[in-house]
Amino acid sequence: MAYHEIGHALVAALQSHSAPVQKITIIPRTSGALGYTMQVEQSDKYILTREELEDKIATLTGGRAAEEVVFHQVSTGASNDIEQATKLARSMITRYGMSEDFDMVAMETVNNAYLGGDTSLACSAETQKEIDRLVVEEVKKQHEKARKILQENRGVLDALAKYLYEKETITGDEFMDILKKTEESEVL
Repeated sequence: MAYHEIGHALVAALQSHSAPVQKITIIPRTSGALGYTMQVEQSDKYILTREELEDKIATLTGGRAAEEVVFHQVSTGASNDIEQATKLARSMITRYGMSEDFDMVAMETVNNAYLGGDTSLACSAETQKEIDRLVVEEVKKQHEKARKILQENRGVLDALAKYLYEKETITGDEFMDILKKTEESEVL
């Protein structure tokens, strides 16, 4: 669990368009989460760029990527992360006009925005297949980016996971201090 949560945090911290990490814990909560990594934007942000959304997807895949890098296997622990990453990638393509293939054409509409935000596709079955292909491609691309970040920073990943395992909960400041110290010692 420590590696999973540190995977999220480390991928977030090592990208340029991610919100800062505020807290990481491996203490289970009543919401069903076995742990979490909390990020909070520095200011109110209502508009996100493509790069920021891509970094969010990469961060969401960071937990699973850490499991793959460290344990060479995967678990069910990333199920919510997978749902969120997929939903975000689909919105980029179908609602936000961030697909070169579809440009600024809305392929999906939000129904009942205040009652859960159900969506419905407004395109042919053939186009739906293409949307699915593009969603998979986007999530895979960001997952690979997360995996590469963690492989290139394996020493930092191990040090941070060990610290989180011992403390169970750490603040964003503690996380950044250890990250900086570990990066500095690896350079020397």
